[in-house]
Amino acid sequence: MNDRFAVMDVPSAPREPSLSPRTGVLAALFLGYIGIYLCRKNLPVAVPLLQDAFHANKEQVGWLLSFSTLAYLAGKLTGPFTDRIGGRRGFLLSLFGVALFSAAGVLAPGLFLLTVVYSLSRFFGAIGWGAMMKLVPTWYHKSHLATVVAILSLSYVSGGSGATLLARQVIHQGGGWRAVLGVPSLVLMGILLIGLVLVRKGPLSAASPGQGPGKKHGAAGPSLGVLLRRPQFIIVCLLSFTLTLLREAFNNWSIDFLASMERGGAHGAGVLATAALRSISFDLAGGVSILLMGVVYDRVPPALRRWLIAGILGLLAALILLLHPLMKADPARGAALVGLVGLLIYGPYSLLAGVFAIESGGQDLAATASGIIDAVGYAGGFLAGGLLGRLLDLGGYPLGFRCLAGITLVAAVISLGLRPSPRPES
Repeated sequence: MNDRFAVMDVPSAPREPSLSPRTGVLAALFLGYIGIYLCRKNLPVAVPLLQDAFHANKEQVGWLLSFSTLAYLAGKLTGPFTDRIGGRRGFLLSLFGVALFSAAGVLAPGLFLLTVVYSLSRFFGAIGWGAMMKLVPTWYHKSHLATVVAILSLSYVSGGSGATLLARQVIHQGGGWRAVLGVPSLVLMGILLIGLVLVRKGPLSAASPGQGPGKKHGAAGPSLGVLLRRPQFIIVCLLSFTLTLLREAFNNWSIDFLASMERGGAHGAGVLATAALRSISFDLAGGVSILLMGVVYDRVPPALRRWLIAGILGLLAALILLLHPLMKADPARGAALVGLVGLLIYGPYSLLAGVFAIESGGQDLAATASGIIDAVGYAGGFLAGGLLGRLLDLGGYPLGFRCLAGITLVAAVISLGLRPSPRPES
């Protein structure tokens, strides 16, 4: 009898939490990251307004974009800090920091101080993603993690579109650049209150047996050295550098480009509102592209995947090269053309810190590989601000697009160096 009851006392694996609390946390995380992007993607809408307000050229405004990208890169390296304070605190700190410094930007008297506070906003914004990745495994078992992370990944394209639509509405109401930058911070403060109520650590926080920190720590040093010497990993980092540069270039300058093609480049409220509306096709098509690439990549034979990526990037290079002539002939094509650019960029881009990180680093170093790939990418994104702005001042968008088309062609050639590798077992 005692033996029978002893068997019953054996602890079972923790059950996954019920649907309602998990759904609330997931919704709050999704909404919170959208809020972070409301305070990030509003700046490109304000770029033409900042040029007029401060009598600045594209290079001067571009350095604001570049230095804020460096701050974002630095924020990506705060993972150990987030691990120490916990995912909930890290996420709420991210929301609060973004809202605070976005609101402070309204008071900036010039570009220098605006660069400082906007860079701080982006630094805190970069903490948000890692904090979410810290929380999700405490609510979902491994069998559901891929789906949950995919859902959360759509938050940044949704937030990008929402930021542009909100900024457009502010301009329609007669608001200037201060209102464009300040109103989203008020929205984020409201989202922060929701997060304070709903976001919390889940019950699935116990470490799995046999995966203690000592074992993981002991293997990290030499494995990291091997990873950094792998040709495949180096190629992925080069692709991240080029594709992030392209993504940030269109994130930063597409609204200014579309506005410049209307009415001789005037920056009136109506022109900016129209350009902002057309530009959201970049993120909307990007969301579709992320989902399509995931489905197609899994179904294409491994030997053909590099040709798929190279072909997409080759088409993208041709499109960017023709973008200015096509728009000059008919500015109404703007939404379709910018959307097509987003469709071709986001698909390959979405593979870099996801599938390629797993294939390069395996299970043990997937997160490390992903962080390094992202950091190298945003080093490339730095060039999409001041340096690209300088090119646009010198030769306008025809010169800028020729350079971007050349970079895209280089990326297409680099992608041919990718070699099929077996998927690690889950």
